[in-house]
Amino acid sequence: MKLEMMISQMTAGMVKTIGIFAWTLIFSLPFGLLIAFGRMSKNKILSTIVKVYISIMRGTPLMLQLMVVFYGPYYLLGLNIGGSWRFIAIIIGFTLNYGAYFAEIFRSGIESMPVGQYEASKLLGYSSRQTFFLVILPQVIKRILPAVTNEIITLVKDTSLAFALAYMEMFTIAKQIAAANTTFLPFIIAAAFYYIFNLLVAMVMEMIEKKLSYYH
Repeated sequence: MKLEMMISQMTAGMVKTIGIFAWTLIFSLPFGLLIAFGRMSKNKILSTIVKVYISIMRGTPLMLQLMVVFYGPYYLLGLNIGGSWRFIAIIIGFTLNYGAYFAEIFRSGIESMPVGQYEASKLLGYSSRQTFFLVILPQVIKRILPAVTNEIITLVKDTSLAFALAYMEMFTIAKQIAAANTTFLPFIIAAAFYYIFNLLVAMVMEMIEKKLSYYH
């Protein structure tokens, strides 16, 4: 296979990889914040359930979670699963997994805020909702950005696990081309794609971190 055709096919696969990455971030970040609230809840039953959920998501392989989400409707409910469910299952699996990790990052950031911030906001007449979204959350975001950046970079690489559900993202295509043409070149190209993508992500996150920095 010619190099141009090889790169063209893998570029098409990279578009699907970016799709997994983007949709996972869109859903997992707010979901993680919601889970963090549950984890910090004063309701012992709710906080315990959320704690167990986070433990399961962090303690089992993402690949296994993807397979449970994809095959679960068929084996548990006898529902027919079509091709369109494949991508949806991937996004659900990634969101459930990364939401758990982001939840712990959010929780650590929120719990690190001094009590004085809440007391000062109350004296200024802010409601609990206003205090969190206008005072606490902006500061939390600044504190957790490095940890969030690490998770996002990991997410870029984890998108390759979609091959477990035979989804034709970039790494799956690279493996197929390598097997069909008995060449290692597709893996080198795949590594370059992942590295460039991660480099761009790191640059964007660094720019955001500088924008939010008090000393910038």
